[in-house]
Amino acid sequence: MNKILLMLPLAASLAACETTTDQNVTTGALTGAAVGAIASDDGDKFEGAVLGGAAGAAVGSLVSAANQPKQCIYRYSNGATYRAPCP
Repeated sequence: MNKILLMLPLAASLAACETTTDQNVTTGALTGAAVGAIASDDGDKFEGAVLGGAAGAAVGSLVSAANQPKQCIYRYSNGATYRAPCP
């Protein structure tokens, strides 16, 4: 029961992410931490969770970058900027 109470704020933080990239990185980190803790030995649960979380965050970031179209920032002569697909 204590583990569920500890994980609840982490899961709730996923809802606070503003962009899809943030959500992918957070989901990857949480999933990686869980898998790392499960796969590690009894004495190394924390180390497994940290390493798994770091690896999961990296994978989540790569997945997010691969799924988003490349957007360039253009500037009008009056200084206003806008985003559009890169040529």
